[in-house]
Amino acid sequence: MSQHRSLKGASTIQTKRNVLKRFERVELLKKRGVFKPGDRVIGLPKTKPDA
Repeated sequence: MSQHRSLKGASTIQTKRNVLKRFERVELLKKRGVFKPGDRVIGLPKTKPDA
């Protein structure tokens, strides 16, 4: 019996995600110069992933 295509592992998924996890948002904001050490991680501004 074969496995359904929606149950494949996450490593095989190659689609672009449009929602970032919090640590990814912090890294992106640091790179853009918006997030500074000591800032709160709650209530971050909305960010779009780099294309």
